[in-house]
Amino acid sequence: MSTNYREVIEDFKTELVIASPGRINFIGDHTDYNNGFVLPTAIDKKIIFSFEKNGTDSHCVLYSVSYNKTLVFDLNKISISNIEWENYILGVVHELLKLTNKIRGFNCIIESYLPIGAGISSSAALECGLAYGLNKLFNLELSKITLIKLAQRAEHNFVGTQCGIMDQFASVMSEENKVILLDCMTETHRLINANFNPYKILLLNTNVSHNLVSSEYNTRRAECDEVVKIISSRYKTVTSLRDISKSMLHEFKKDVSEKLMRRASYVIEENERVLIAAEAMEKNNLKQVGKLMYQSHRGLQKQYEVSCRELDFLVDFSEENHQIIGSRMMGGGFGGCTINLIHKDAIDNFLIKVKKAYKEQFNIELTSFITLPSQGTSIHK
Repeated sequence: MSTNYREVIEDFKTELVIASPGRINFIGDHTDYNNGFVLPTAIDKKIIFSFEKNGTDSHCVLYSVSYNKTLVFDLNKISISNIEWENYILGVVHELLKLTNKIRGFNCIIESYLPIGAGISSSAALECGLAYGLNKLFNLELSKITLIKLAQRAEHNFVGTQCGIMDQFASVMSEENKVILLDCMTETHRLINANFNPYKILLLNTNVSHNLVSSEYNTRRAECDEVVKIISSRYKTVTSLRDISKSMLHEFKKDVSEKLMRRASYVIEENERVLIAAEAMEKNNLKQVGKLMYQSHRGLQKQYEVSCRELDFLVDFSEENHQIIGSRMMGGGFGGCTINLIHKDAIDNFLIKVKKAYKEQFNIELTSFITLPSQGTSIHK
């Protein structure tokens, strides 16, 4: 642990340590807020939270080692900050205070081992780790699903991103060597054994963020809602894109713009792909999973239009290598990572080539890491 925190919080004595992971998603992006299916898991890269009660009624101090930044606030005076990262913290505490009056003053040291902006949901890890830790520290006895939903509400109400439930769910509910098939409509899930041998999960980080994620994310959500509104005027049972079939959508081709048809088609097709991919994973048919990942990327690129040149370049480059069976962009889009299923013997050689090609094309250093399905948010041993 860095020594800087001692200058911020005197005599810090750790009472509780929580590890909260980032997540990957094999397939099913932008389906969660459309009540669809997703196939995520937590990863072995985490944010570590050290907590102590500080003996006050309402004085709270959080220190981020990674950023050397401090947030000080009073439990009785929580309001939205104009500093974005603070709102993930404040939003969670605000939502907890609506459910309980047991929280008192606390100190917290945060150390992140997650690359920010890589599309592996560092924000959900931050929200869920804090919520989980305060739940344990003050014996609040809130269920995991309660923590997941309040973390999601924190992002809606304080950060302003109208995210679905996938990131928070994967962060809290994942188990080692499993992936989650999550139905975002019913919030039911099934754990699937994840054996990728002889392949590994390789993330390639574009190291770009085109500053469109929040605005375009909310725009996509509004576009999907617009399709639902048009179709539900005739089909009263339709409440989300989950309720719409391809044939039903086709009936409205005169009423729905071409752009909105592309958005809705992507979501409907992606839901089908997730279910097929989950079945293929259960049967250890990784080649089929990989094929569906490529299809998913093309849908995100051409129909949903949330990719970018850098992501497309990496997926195109991987498609030329027969040792990679699947690749796609991951996360909100416009930057972040691609997720690749690559033969373990091909990794070193591929990385040399792809990093060189990427640097020549964009003059940006490509970073990478291997990861594996991991335990969700838990007490750090």
